[in-house]
Order: sequence, then structure tokens, then C-alpha cells
Amino acid sequence: MLQRPRRIRSNKAIRNLTRENNISIDDLIYPVFVKEDLNELESINSMPGIYRNTIESLLFEMDELTRRGLKAVAIFPVIPQSQKSLDAKEAYNPEGFTQRVIRELKIRFPELLVITDVALDPYTIHGHDGLIKEGKILNDETVEVLQKMALAQAEAGSDIVAPSDMMDGRVEAIRNILEENNFKDTMIMSYTAKYASCLYGPFRDALGSLGSQENSSSNLLTKEIVAPKNKLSYQMTPANTKEALKELELDIAEGADIVMVKPASWYLDIIRDFKENTNLPVAAYQVSGEYSMIHAAAQAGYIDLDRAILESLVSIKRAGANMILSYFAKDYILKTT
Repeated sequence: MLQRPRRIRSNKAIRNLTRENNISIDDLIYPVFVKEDLNELESINSMPGIYRNTIESLLFEMDELTRRGLKAVAIFPVIPQSQKSLDAKEAYNPEGFTQRVIRELKIRFPELLVITDVALDPYTIHGHDGLIKEGKILNDETVEVLQKMALAQAEAGSDIVAPSDMMDGRVEAIRNILEENNFKDTMIMSYTAKYASCLYGPFRDALGSLGSQENSSSNLLTKEIVAPKNKLSYQMTPANTKEALKELELDIAEGADIVMVKPASWYLDIIRDFKENTNLPVAAYQVSGEYSMIHAAAQAGYIDLDRAILESLVSIKRAGANMILSYFAKDYILKTT
């Protein structure tokens, strides 16, 4: 027998030498939740081991993780109901909570890459990513607010603004306003292919946005505001591939620096398609539902948690992702450093 592939699997040394894909700390971005008017860490029932942070607890956690090698963090703010509105004006308040978190992080950790979400859902009463009129999500009017929001984040010190809203034309609009205001070095990580997935449930619970228990019980949503019940009119249908490539072409043309696929694990084919169709870095978001499913299976004794974490991350890297947003980033760092 001339070919025996098992020869290069025969021991650990040769397996490591021939390993095609490796995960390292440098591949990972840690998404974190930060809540205003919070006195202590607040657990998220649907996401074991993940918490809503105070600014102080976030800084404490970042101190340990940056010393262990964490290079990038993605900030997701939990905004009090009293600061939510129909026009989402708190999103671009220079002294707003998100901007204060950015400034604190950059003062304490100037080398840490701070990535900030550009979408209106944390700031709207109805929990949608855009402004609403007569029950319809408004595209162009929303983009104008997103411009202000991205600029406010850049002024506060955000290294990478990450529009996750899926409005048409928002990357070009954000690029233009950053250029006009001399934030030429602020990067744009576009949520290029963000699918209307069932896997966002725990994340929405964490933020209290559309689809969460808190939002669904809102009297304003159910009685006073005519709003779509889901995000299907702007997020992509899970059935489509070519549409993702169209979005990729547009984001490249509009000036994105990094393109993203979200979710990751059920969309590995899209990650591979992106890798083969652009020279831009490709990010993938291992979302809350992926995280919680792995934890649930491990808790039931069906799988080994540590092996599942590593295998899931390797699969995303193998598909072509240059960087991975994952709630497992902290687990990986603490176990490998």
C-alpha cells in the first residue's frame, strides 16, 4: 500500500506538525455586556457564565484578560428603559453610557482594540435596529442616525465601529462622516451577512431588545407602537447564499475594512465563500445561541465542554475566518495561559 494517511496521525508530534489550522488568543474578540446604573455583576440566565457588567467590573476583567493576551473587546451596552426612545437620540449622546465606557477602556487600556456596535436596537423603545414610521423600518432616516452614532463612538475613542443594523448604504455613509471629521484611521467592521437567525435569543435577553421577555411584555410595544414583530425585512433569510455575496460586493465598494458573517457555526459555507471572494479580513460571530447550546449539551452530559469549545472555534477558523467574536474567548484564554 503506497498511501497510508494514518502515518501522519500516528503520534502527537506529527499531528501537531501537520495541523492545518490553529486557534490562538490573537484570533479572538471577546463580546461583553455593560449595563448602566448597575451596582454589581448581573447574571444572564440563558448564557451560563456571562454577565452584565458595571464599568468597574468590566475594567477589572479586562485587566486580567489583557495581561493574559486579549487584544480586542466588543462592547454591547444595556440601556435603561428611561433612555430609550423612538428616535434613539441617546445613541449619539457624547456623554452617553456607551461613549463613557469607550473612554474608560481607552484610558486604562490604550493598546486594547475597542469595537463598538452601531445599531439602534439598544436605544429604541421597540427594540428594532431602525427608526419606524407607520409600522415600517425606515432605511435612509436610520442611516442618518447611524452616522451620528458612529461619529460619537469614534470621538470617544472607538478603534473599530461595527454596523450590525443591515440598513442599505450605511457603510458608505459611515465612512464618509468619519472621513469628513478626520477619523480616517477608524476602522469599519461591517456585519455584512447578518442572518435572521433563531440563535440570537440569549443575546436579546441580555440586552432587553426585540424578542426578549422584557421587550415582549412592554406596554408601549404592544399597545402604542405599530412595529414589525421580527427583523425579517432587514436581516437576511437563512436560505440565501448569493444575497450574501451581493452584500459583500457592496460593503467592499462602500469602504468596509473587515467583513463579517453572523452567526458562524450554521453559516460556515458563507464564511468560506467570503474568504474566496475578498482579500479583506473576514470576521465571524459565534453568537449567543451557539454558546448556550454548547453549554446546555455539556451540562446534560452529552459532550465534553472543553473539547466542544475548541472544536467549534477550530471549525470557524477552518472555514476561513481571520477573527472570531466568541463568548468562549474568556474560557479559552483562562485555560490556555
